[in-house]
Amino acid sequence: MADSARSIAPMLAKSVEQVPDADAIAGGYSYEPKWDGFRGIVRVSGGEVEIGSRGSKPLTRYFPELVEAFARELPEGCVVDGEIVVRSGSAGDERLDWEALGQRIHPADSRVRRLAAETPASFVAFDLLELGDESLVDLPFRERRARLEEALGDAPPPVHVTRVTTDADLARTWLERFEGAGLDGVIAKPLEGAYLPNKRAMLKIKHKRTADVVLVGYRVHKSGTGVGSLLLGLYDDTGELRMVGGSSAFTDARRRELIDELEPLVVREDSGEVAGAETERSRFSSGKDTSFVPLRPERVLEVGYDQMEGWRFRHTVRFLRWRPDRDAESCRFEQLEVPAAYDLSAVLER
Repeated sequence: MADSARSIAPMLAKSVEQVPDADAIAGGYSYEPKWDGFRGIVRVSGGEVEIGSRGSKPLTRYFPELVEAFARELPEGCVVDGEIVVRSGSAGDERLDWEALGQRIHPADSRVRRLAAETPASFVAFDLLELGDESLVDLPFRERRARLEEALGDAPPPVHVTRVTTDADLARTWLERFEGAGLDGVIAKPLEGAYLPNKRAMLKIKHKRTADVVLVGYRVHKSGTGVGSLLLGLYDDTGELRMVGGSSAFTDARRRELIDELEPLVVREDSGEVAGAETERSRFSSGKDTSFVPLRPERVLEVGYDQMEGWRFRHTVRFLRWRPDRDAESCRFEQLEVPAAYDLSAVLER
């Protein structure tokens, strides 16, 4: 059962700059919020539940509360595509909590059970791939959506069916408004499109922003040669320089160039050895080398990013250009755009 549960690879999305008009494709688009969580392909079969991830790794053991809900609320023989999320905040002021979701991936069963009670997950369904003995992947999305609503529309929390619209202007409103609840964009799906596993057959529209940040260090590339990633910081209101993320994706030639280019900024001990430095450990860095080469915080660069998670960039950011005209101490959090808060419960309503 475990192998079959993960046999359907999820359909993917390619990035575009703007929400496309509904008539930009034959048959039109269906638009829905882009949920920021763990992608999950859920199969219920023979009274058993299996949750596969985008990387084909099983997520089942980490979310026992969802397994119980799926066994109770989902129809036998179904395969559902959706997103696992964690909600935080009080009534009227809820949002997605990526940090709490990430904590749910833990090797100790006792901790998994405790967190299932303390930070229970929800599941937002957005496609139905199988029902009973019938495969639905070749059906157009408009039909799969209708079948999804029929099968799961009355399911109570923690199972939800995502809202959709065929109105491009409303989708553009969602793009701006729902960010305040922790969502990170909008998805556009061809209404007449089949489900194409592992193909970028959908479109995703995310926020694109820029910021001037301070270079505080670098990690050596995993090959052992050149710069693998630049580590970035911003000054807070107290004047403290805080690590906010990293930027990578350099060519091999550029990685080697950066080693020499950044050498004058390397912080060294009196002995001449590079000063020791490590980033904070997290559940994702467990067992990994967190050391880096510290640099004097003098150089500024401009990066592109989509959203923040607390005081850190949510994803790896894109290097755009060096900013020799900027003073490092002028690079502060106050330059960042802060979206207006929006209640997650309102997003989950359909």
